[in-house]
Amino acid sequence: MRIMGLDPRFGANYVPSSGWFYSWLDYDGDAVRRDFADLAGLGLDHVRVFPIWPWIQPNRAILRERAIEDLLDTLDAAAEHGLSVAVDLIQGHLSSFDFLPSWVLTWHKASLFEDSTVRDGLTAYVDTVARAVAEKPNLFAITLGNEVNNLWPDSPTTAGASTAWAGELLDTVRKAAPDVLALHSVFDDAWYKADHPFLPTDAVDLGDLSTVHSWVFNGVSRVDGPMGPATLSHADYLVELAAATSLDPSRPVWLQEVGVPGPDIPAELQAEFTRRTVEHVLPNPALYGVTWWSSHDIDRRLLDFPDREYDLGLFTVDHERKPAAQALAEVIASVRANGVPAEPAVTTLTAPINLRTQPGRRPEVAPGSDFHLQWVAARTDGPVRIALP
Repeated sequence: MRIMGLDPRFGANYVPSSGWFYSWLDYDGDAVRRDFADLAGLGLDHVRVFPIWPWIQPNRAILRERAIEDLLDTLDAAAEHGLSVAVDLIQGHLSSFDFLPSWVLTWHKASLFEDSTVRDGLTAYVDTVARAVAEKPNLFAITLGNEVNNLWPDSPTTAGASTAWAGELLDTVRKAAPDVLALHSVFDDAWYKADHPFLPTDAVDLGDLSTVHSWVFNGVSRVDGPMGPATLSHADYLVELAAATSLDPSRPVWLQEVGVPGPDIPAELQAEFTRRTVEHVLPNPALYGVTWWSSHDIDRRLLDFPDREYDLGLFTVDHERKPAAQALAEVIASVRANGVPAEPAVTTLTAPINLRTQPGRRPEVAPGSDFHLQWVAARTDGPVRIALP
């Protein structure tokens, strides 16, 4: 929870302005420092960074020291700009692309979540990288990977296997880096899709706090348009679902990804969407922090991305501050000066299902469901807690 009235954290998911994540192949520390200067200028306090797993461990027996050194320099660059760092390990999935080493593909093809040989390789990778970054004083968190449930069904698994997989790797992180948060991250199929083998309980029981990723292209924006109450409150709704599902009433929830995807949020509305979305979720007492996706746009000279991925940055590739960035900076400045506004009177709605024990009924709380629409209607009058039956 927000301990002793402390304000929430604000950060950005770091997408390099030059070369996207391909830049890890030809690392340029000066370019990274220029990007971090942009972010520090907004008043952010942290970044989430994404080393690419197969470029560090191209063979199960090889962990490239040079690649790890580049990651460590990124942490140093962040520290120089007053930014703390969360490192995601298993990439895994980024901006619609999957990055997997050849030793889990072709004739080696095996499930990341169920094959013991792959798990041995992953354990070595997680242990080695976690130990290296743990030496940096500005590291505050290690997440297993970015939305690792995107790697299913190409890596078949079951609910029991996926939970055990995450639990074992989190133990590895904790042993390697005992002084930082160890986290497990999933996208929202875990909350909304009936047959998904990653469960809501994975998000709220595993790791040291809960993380949620709020993307309105998941159907929310079709409920009532780019500036409708369902769209503007979706981040708060996910934070509420996570808080309600946790057995620990004091467990924080990190809004680890939220952004302004087009065409769901047209360019001319992105600043207002940013301001109102963040203002909706800020007073929630469960909120740990808000981390925007993403820091910088993707250069349109790079091919084959879905169109919405190119323009999600707070900054252009030429380091120009975009309207969403200005709106976010203004909210941050207000919070720093005045604190988070106190919550008005709170109401409570009981969900029709228990997400802990009835994951097969998850669509009953998905965007557009009767319960979701009831919550949205009530939310227009003020904060609404969710209770599970």
